[in-house]
Amino acid sequence: MNITLPDGSQRQLPEGASAADLAASVGAGLAKAALAADVNGSLWDLSRPLPEGGAVSIITAKSAEALDLLRHSAAHVMAEAVQQLWPGTLFGIGPAIEDAFYYDIQTPVPLTLDDLERIEQRMAEIVAAAEPFNRREVSAEEARALFADQPLKLELIEELPADEVITVYQLGGFLDLCRGPHLPSAALLGAFKLTKLAGAYWRGDNSRPMLTRIYGTAWFSKKELEDYLTRIDEAEKRDHRRLGRELGIYMMDERAGAGLPLYLPHGARVIRLLQEWLRKDLYRRGYQEVITPHIYNADVWKQSGHYYFYRENMYFFEIDESEAKDKSKLTEYAVKPMNCPGHVLLYGNELRSYRDLPLRFFEFGTVYRNEMSGVVHGLLRARGFTQDDAHVFCTQEQVVGEVEAMLDLVDHIMGTFNFSYTAEISTRPDKSIGDDDKWEYATEALMQACKHHDLDFEINAGDGAFYGPKIDIKVKDAIGRTWQCSTIQVDFNFPERFNLTYRTAENTEAQPWMLHRAIFGSIERFLGILLEHYAGALPLWLAPVQVAVIPIADRHLEYAHQVRCALEASGGRAEVYGSNEPMRAKIAKAQQNKLPFMLVVGDREAENYTVSVRDRQKGDTGSQPLAEFCAFIAAAQV
Repeated sequence: MNITLPDGSQRQLPEGASAADLAASVGAGLAKAALAADVNGSLWDLSRPLPEGGAVSIITAKSAEALDLLRHSAAHVMAEAVQQLWPGTLFGIGPAIEDAFYYDIQTPVPLTLDDLERIEQRMAEIVAAAEPFNRREVSAEEARALFADQPLKLELIEELPADEVITVYQLGGFLDLCRGPHLPSAALLGAFKLTKLAGAYWRGDNSRPMLTRIYGTAWFSKKELEDYLTRIDEAEKRDHRRLGRELGIYMMDERAGAGLPLYLPHGARVIRLLQEWLRKDLYRRGYQEVITPHIYNADVWKQSGHYYFYRENMYFFEIDESEAKDKSKLTEYAVKPMNCPGHVLLYGNELRSYRDLPLRFFEFGTVYRNEMSGVVHGLLRARGFTQDDAHVFCTQEQVVGEVEAMLDLVDHIMGTFNFSYTAEISTRPDKSIGDDDKWEYATEALMQACKHHDLDFEINAGDGAFYGPKIDIKVKDAIGRTWQCSTIQVDFNFPERFNLTYRTAENTEAQPWMLHRAIFGSIERFLGILLEHYAGALPLWLAPVQVAVIPIADRHLEYAHQVRCALEASGGRAEVYGSNEPMRAKIAKAQQNKLPFMLVVGDREAENYTVSVRDRQKGDTGSQPLAEFCAFIAAAQV
């Protein structure tokens, strides 16, 4: 039979030959490195007979698909180890996920963290035995018989389509219902570690049984595993939820509700600093600030379409607006999940001319979305949050220039925080509105803006909003994690639904184009990312307290307060650490609070109007005139 290789060449193999045979025919090196095969766009086990005329490429450890293959196989090795240690265990599903894998199980006795080491040891024995993964196809009737004592698997079997090819994989004594593929044998499982236990409802349904979820990670080498564990350890140290509590940034209280952060004084100050910094810049860029209500009559949401397409994510309530009780009529309102309808109403408040365009409205608008409690995660995923939202109304010809200006703003903001970033352009989805020519023009406009800005981008086909294409900005933090932040979107929906128009130079009416953009995205989320990026040690200009003034003894308290007043007069933010504690304890406290500077003052400093400076990063930098340090602090303010 003929097989097509990735370079387009043909290779003849005996009928029934497998991908392993193909790899061997190419060379001993590829045969040794082979893990699986891509056959006509689908992943196959090495041992499966290839189809006549198939397009085949061999998957090795260097392939993009390799880690998922490795981790899926690791999940089966772990399941076999669990079955050996706890016979009678019921098995749910065991997929590979980003950087990890898990298996949902129900053991006869509850597992503890101490059991993870036992499971790892048994997994190592399975790997050392080089047990092979064997695939076979079975009928639905055979599958039911094979898994007669596994009710969770039986449930999955009953949901399979009638024409589904059912496959099972055997690894030693463990049989699993699985589509595959897998490594040829457990011996190829490189370095692995089980990381944690968690509870998980079967099928994500809280009315179903609670299963035990065992998480693990697997890599091709011990060094990759060690590097990953180091990153995870660093990420835990940087967890914004812990830092937010320790640094007095924000708190959560179940009495207020899930996903609703309450900002403590330090957190409120950081939020206001971010907003003031951005506000000044936006005014310079020709934006006009607006303020819109937190609630709207439901008719607005019906006109915008949110009432019908986004209702499950919104909070609705009714108000009695009648004057006479016997004519009571309840009017439906909703808390806003986004700011755009208010900006659209402001645009429509007066007649607009082409001379008014582009019209740029911005708002730090707080919105509320009905997120599932299971996905709420500190500041990174909240139910109440504030967007640095803006909407630009412009002519079609102005779209490219306005998007370029938005990308310049992205550069400014991300560069300020030392974030590198990439861009992704999402194109028209299957369910969408608007003419083809508008979609084509808008998508090309986004591409042109990126090209003019020398910004590389990837295409995310079919993932645009229903009302237009978009650019998503993904930033990389100090330890290499990627975060979705800024978004720039073209919208055909709102101008049409709200009948927005402007007078052209020819004195005719035309519909403006509308651009949505948020650079921070959610200010809450951006703050959470910043806390983790800087490990809580925010830059000097953004630190809620920039300086701790530390008197050596009580007699130096008066001068310490003079120093604080001088710093505050210079625009700085300072606190006097005047508690009855040893100086080393005060210094340790300032370091723990991650303050940029400590000023130690004693007899000599009070006499000479100087301060002894201790830098957060450099340590002691010596004595300095108070006026000189105040000038330095003044220059650091936004």
